[in-house]
Amino acid sequence: MSSNTVTNRNERTAVLEVGGLHWATSAAVVQSTLLRRPGVLAVEANAMNQTATVTYDPAVTSVATLTDWVRDCGYHCEGKSVPSHLCDPQEEPREHAAHPSAAPAPAAQDEHAAHDDHAAHTPQQLMGHGGHAGMSMDAMVRDMRNRFLVAALLSIPILLWSPIGREVLGFTVAAPFGLRDDVFSLLLSIPVVFYSSWIFFDGAYRALKARTLDMMVLVAVAVGTGWLYSVGVTLTGGGEVFYEAATVLASFVLLGHWFEMRARGGANDAIRTLLELAPPRAVVLRGGEPVEIPTTEVVVGDLLLIRPGAKIPVDGIVENGHSEVDESMVTGESLPVTKTEGSEVIGASINTTGTLRVRATKVGSDTALAQIVALVQEAQNSKAPGQRLADRAAFWLVFVALVGGVGTFLVWWLLDGDIQMALLFAITVVVITCPDALGLATPTAIMVGTGLGAKRGVLFKNATALETSARIDTVVMDKTGTLTKGEPEVTDVVVEGLPEDELWTLVTAVERESEHPLAGAIVRHATERGIPAVSVENFRNVPGHGAVAEVAGRRVAVGNRKLMVAENVDFGALMDRRDELAATGRTAVLVAVDGRGVGVIALADAARETSAEAVASLHELGIEVVMLSGDNEATARRIAAQLGIDTVIAEVLPADKADKIAELQRGGKKVAMVGDGVNDAPALAQADLGIAIGAGTDVAIETADLVLMRSDPLDVPIALRIGRGTLRKMRQNLGWAVGYNVIALPIAAGVFEPAFGLVLRPEIAALSMSGSSLIVAVNALMLKRLELPGQAGAAASEAPVAAAQPRVGDTTG
Repeated sequence: MSSNTVTNRNERTAVLEVGGLHWATSAAVVQSTLLRRPGVLAVEANAMNQTATVTYDPAVTSVATLTDWVRDCGYHCEGKSVPSHLCDPQEEPREHAAHPSAAPAPAAQDEHAAHDDHAAHTPQQLMGHGGHAGMSMDAMVRDMRNRFLVAALLSIPILLWSPIGREVLGFTVAAPFGLRDDVFSLLLSIPVVFYSSWIFFDGAYRALKARTLDMMVLVAVAVGTGWLYSVGVTLTGGGEVFYEAATVLASFVLLGHWFEMRARGGANDAIRTLLELAPPRAVVLRGGEPVEIPTTEVVVGDLLLIRPGAKIPVDGIVENGHSEVDESMVTGESLPVTKTEGSEVIGASINTTGTLRVRATKVGSDTALAQIVALVQEAQNSKAPGQRLADRAAFWLVFVALVGGVGTFLVWWLLDGDIQMALLFAITVVVITCPDALGLATPTAIMVGTGLGAKRGVLFKNATALETSARIDTVVMDKTGTLTKGEPEVTDVVVEGLPEDELWTLVTAVERESEHPLAGAIVRHATERGIPAVSVENFRNVPGHGAVAEVAGRRVAVGNRKLMVAENVDFGALMDRRDELAATGRTAVLVAVDGRGVGVIALADAARETSAEAVASLHELGIEVVMLSGDNEATARRIAAQLGIDTVIAEVLPADKADKIAELQRGGKKVAMVGDGVNDAPALAQADLGIAIGAGTDVAIETADLVLMRSDPLDVPIALRIGRGTLRKMRQNLGWAVGYNVIALPIAAGVFEPAFGLVLRPEIAALSMSGSSLIVAVNALMLKRLELPGQAGAAASEAPVAAAQPRVGDTTG
């Protein structure tokens, strides 16, 4: 990250709108300017989505001041880049948290008034300027198209009445009004220079003012030099001029960047989709009557009415109603999630069946959607290590191009004495060396990669995480809550001496009276089997052992071995089966009826439906899968065998998890750690890549580099595939950009002209340069075709692991 020396750790981060960044290299202007301002700790600007992530000291500066400084750079800025209908209307938008499930932060009160509400803007208008009044990416594309059309239409007659038109094309018509050819071309070129090409000169001025060099400087020098030289020749009596070279060059640069910017817009589809999710209006119950208001006016504590088919405007808790809610657009979860009284709901998700009354808990920029938008924007604006090198190379490439242009002119002038030919080669060198492709190479790939992840509920926090994910060769997964559901379920039943349905009727009657998690699992299983409810008498809970009751006149005992010893029950051969089941890591519950052992019910923490597929998909990538668990060896190995996991590290205390990760790293492994709990946070921080399950705790998510919005292990191989695909595109683009300049520069300088007569005119150089940038952008967009594992499986588990209670059953180990 471009940064100053950080001395004050009391810092905040804001994603600001920066409208008018036409070229990838223009981002350096914003970075260079802001980093010289007091209180600015780090800046990452991105021409792709017209934003800049700024880390600053709130004791020294504010978002309002930062906004003014961006305007001083010559760019449009109205503050934070968030959907306007998510902004807090009467205050500066809240500083977003670093992860999508953060608790509400207190409002960051700066000493200035907030922006006006712009809820009337369409999502397409919001794209690229954060819901404010600046030029959107679509508008910039149209503006670039219009500039190109003016330049192209006027370049045609200029070309016809130029020396090329006369000599090469054989054009013989005299210039209108009795004017000389060069005077007529001068008049036609004025709109091209002062309208079509003005963005080059304006951008060059901004760059030089910010003490940096970018592509605008090169194009401005090339167009300006050729045009001013020609004007000088025309005003001093006529001669060979380069109006056609200057205007056609401008036309080709504008054409290339028109198409390139359209491609860049495609790279930003993910953010556009996110911005379109939040509804601009909400229905609030006031005095029991529904009132429709703008979403920006919803405050914490409002009671919202959510009808079937409506989008939920803000985050909240259901106070009344029952429904299924489609959260796929926010979390990536493919199946609707049941919502009842007390359930949390996410803003922008869709209520499908019943009517809900929801109490608003998070509004404005505190909502999950606003934080996801901010997180994705920060990731897209961040720079991978390779991009930082490319940025430095782009700056020096501009310097080399300018020096090379001057050197080329002097060498050809001294050797050949033809000032026109020397100037032609010099302009060609300056144009063809434009580093825009180098500047686009990595950001476009990062934009598409993070966007592709966001659509699947995979949120990379920064570009470094994206690049690191491509190099992972070992994935360590916490067992409980990650690979498993974190709640017990029935796996085996052994019955002796009575029908199985009768056993379930008796056992279920007793367990319905218990609040123990194992009892709950048995009751759920019985309910799925259709076992009827039967009343009990004289129920007695035996803490740590089980329970005893009378059911239909029969004494039923359900519990562990200690309870059966106390009840003087002999299980005979059934005890051997109990020991076998316990040896495989299952919890064995014994059942006795009227003093006789009749059954054993085995329970275990069940694997998630997609865990086996996730492990198989990781193996396809050549990645070793390690399961880390605090459970006994038998329990851990049972799950590992079921899922096909390579290595098991069992009986690990929470405090020792990070040490186990470090051991693997010392063995030369690039390790990703996947976890969901507070006790996973040290291991997540120790790993090369920390991956937090979205349903996990805030601490785990805060520590991680990558957040999976769904509690689905299948998203782990999805994330790593996206990382590998993105890194591959980054390398391809950088290779192309560097290779293009290595080959093009000597050709442009005329190195091969004496031997082969090969001369590259500025117009062709401009077309070549623009085509190079377009190839980079389109190649990055091809990442959208990356094949990813499917999203099979049921809805993700939402409930945390049940609180520990004395177990009715027992396990070995």
